Amino acid sequence: MPVTYVIDASRRVIRTTCTTPLTFADVIGHFRTLKDDPACTGHLNVLLDVSEADALPESRQLRAVSAELDGIRKKVQFGVCAIVATRDAMFGMMRVFEVATGQYFRETRVFRDFEAAEAWLASEQGASELK
Repeated sequence: MPVTYVIDASRRVIRTTCTTPLTFADVIGHFRTLKDDPACTGHLNVLLDVSEADALPESRQLRAVSAELDGIRKKVQFGVCAIVATRDAMFGMMRVFEVATGQYFRETRVFRDFEAAEAWLASEQGASELK
């Protein structure tokens, strides 16, 4: 499966991994699966790892992803989104994703390595729990 995820209910995090071969249909299917998943509810943060994905999204596809996120909003409120993108081209497209989906996340950041993304996500979770 090119898109897999685990919802860590205790940490309130969706950990999603995209791998090769990845299609746009796989991405849309992922959002529809999340919409039907009873564990995908409440307030959740996202850790998205696209390091192993081969296909770069197109701008129009990012708009479609934004529409899918809008459809999930009634069920789940997203906090922060940490994205791991090691390749330059994917890193750049994930920066575009950051802008295209900004209204659905409190904050999104793109990282080149998994450890930095995890550390930022943990610090953001800690900061939101203090509020």
